[in-house]
Amino acid sequence: MRIGLQLLFGYVLIAILACYLVFSIFLQDVRPTIRRTTEGMLIDTSSLLAAIVAKELTSLDEVKNSPFNNAFIYLHNTPINANIYGMIKNRIAYRVYITDSKGMVIFDSENQDVGKDYSQWNDVYLTLQGKYGARTSYMNPNDPNSSVMYVAAPIKINNQLVGVLTVAKPDKSMSLIVDRGESRILVGGAVLIAVALLIGIFIYWWINRSVKKLIRYANQVSSGDSSVILPKFLSPELSLLANALENMRLKLDGKDYIEKYVHTLAHELKSPLSSIRAATEILQDSNEKLVDLSTPIDKFQSTQVRFLNNIEQQTERMSVLIERMLQLARLESRVGLNFRFLNMNTIIEQVIENKSVEAQLLNISLVIKQNAIVRITGDKFLLTQALSNVLSNALDFTPEGGKIEVSATVQDHYYIIEIQDTGSGIPDYALERVFERFYSLPRLNKGKSSGLGLSFVKEVLTIHNGTVSITNRTDRSGAIVKLMIKIS
Repeated sequence: MRIGLQLLFGYVLIAILACYLVFSIFLQDVRPTIRRTTEGMLIDTSSLLAAIVAKELTSLDEVKNSPFNNAFIYLHNTPINANIYGMIKNRIAYRVYITDSKGMVIFDSENQDVGKDYSQWNDVYLTLQGKYGARTSYMNPNDPNSSVMYVAAPIKINNQLVGVLTVAKPDKSMSLIVDRGESRILVGGAVLIAVALLIGIFIYWWINRSVKKLIRYANQVSSGDSSVILPKFLSPELSLLANALENMRLKLDGKDYIEKYVHTLAHELKSPLSSIRAATEILQDSNEKLVDLSTPIDKFQSTQVRFLNNIEQQTERMSVLIERMLQLARLESRVGLNFRFLNMNTIIEQVIENKSVEAQLLNISLVIKQNAIVRITGDKFLLTQALSNVLSNALDFTPEGGKIEVSATVQDHYYIIEIQDTGSGIPDYALERVFERFYSLPRLNKGKSSGLGLSFVKEVLTIHNGTVSITNRTDRSGAIVKLMIKIS
């Protein structure tokens, strides 16, 4: 999945979860909050009405013919016609009833339960006990929306508790407002999620557009278009990434120029070296014929032979150096790599067999100590050449009668090849530099080398997700080269 889509999905998911959590908590608190507010209003209303009754009447028997009763008759017969945010209210939603000190209903604004015993209802019972009296009852037990809140207040005449006034309000009258509020909240939530989705789509489009600019720029650079211009971005992070790509392009251009220069120089040097070598061989053949014809070899001829041999050796060394420079340049450019499954057991045996003739001429024992049979993914030519370079180094530093041991084991998902020799080892000052290009040490069985062999080995191991290291043996009787290749 594209990174832009991942960011979009993540952003939308977070937005939806946030909206869900906020609105779910809000909606869960709406009804309890309204109920608490309503209960507070009912407490105020019941206390106010109880105080009015206590001040106007000397006895509760007078309530039927009192202005208090007439006020409720007037309210029931007179519509209110109030428009509350689009909702029309025509009548009061309160029901008020009064009970005497025994809990008998003596006044009911709805004229429903006059004469009934309410002494067991919590609003009346608790208030008569001097406590806060309130209850919630259902008009229809099967209908959760038929609940009614009852809040009572004591009626005291001459500081004597003579009765209880209860104010009731059905939840259904509040539910219309709550339902309408919840609907508006849900609509607002849907709009918010839609806006968040649109913002997420815009962010996705913007990021995708910016990334495509970078991809287009990188493709143009890789195709060799030197006229490409670095795109500009408003985001500082994308600007930093673009500048990093530009710096990388400049460095790669310089490296590519050097590689091309090395290729051109190496190929140009090959032709004159071949001519020098051919001329040297002709001069050597002519000199040999002259030596056969004349009996004594004068001093001039001896010097001539020595110079010709020196020219031949140096041209050979320069040819090897040029060839290895070309190999290393091709290796760094990753051109022509051929990765496939390889049997490393067979490769090690072939390399040792190829080096056996050279080892016999130097009277050096070349043996396989252990050879694990493992198949890895790699380039056969590069791995063969790398192993051959390491063995050549070991032969160069091992004295006559010495021994070179090759072992291959598997450990922690790595294929490990160790080459141990009984040579002079590596000086401590050179251990950190042996993998540098053109760095070489005097050799026992050869002159100074090109200094590119171990650099080539290190590059090959890097390509194969491996490492190469070289250490001296604990008794300083030789060196140990360890090649570690990741088993994929």
